Amino acid sequence: MSDFLIYSGYLILLINLIFYSFSFFRKKNVNGLFVCYLAFSALMQYSMEIMYHLHMSNLFLSNVFIIGQLILLGLFYNSLFALKSQKRFVGISLIVALLVLAVQFMMDWSQFLRFNLFAIALTSLLIVVYALIHFYNMLTESKSYYYASIGVVFYLLASTVLYFIGNLTHNLSNEFKFLSWELNAFLIIIYYFFILYEWKKSFSK
Repeated sequence: MSDFLIYSGYLILLINLIFYSFSFFRKKNVNGLFVCYLAFSALMQYSMEIMYHLHMSNLFLSNVFIIGQLILLGLFYNSLFALKSQKRFVGISLIVALLVLAVQFMMDWSQFLRFNLFAIALTSLLIVVYALIHFYNMLTESKSYYYASIGVVFYLLASTVLYFIGNLTHNLSNEFKFLSWELNAFLIIIYYFFILYEWKKSFSK
């Protein structure tokens, strides 16, 4: 069941990348930073899968992914904001977050090589803040990337809570651990479907 969910997520992500890339190069009506985010996500997901099958440690790629995700989605939302104060907030918060993570890794490099709950929480919550600012702006502006932003907020909040629960209950049975990973894989599929629905509503025509 878990393999089915994981590979279904990979497939939907690839479909999203193809559709958004087509609309970007064909119509120029898709934000290029969002396409870069999808391409980066696909690269990271498939790289981690390949390393897993080669019996290589891929945990460091999870940190590369969440940092890259923060940068790309931060720049993406920054490109949607019109107010200079909001753009300034994104720029400053991105720099501060990256500096905090850099200090953590310099103080303990092993944090970069393993599952880093602090980095996950910091990057995820910051992206959620950007998305919520975008929701606020959409009260008086056009609803651009509305469904994709719903997916961002839903998945990042839910997955962060799930990671913390999984960490707190690491002494429980393997069945419970597998259940948490299956739930996370299911959440990813829902997230990718939000992105796919965004393309259908906003760009497919």
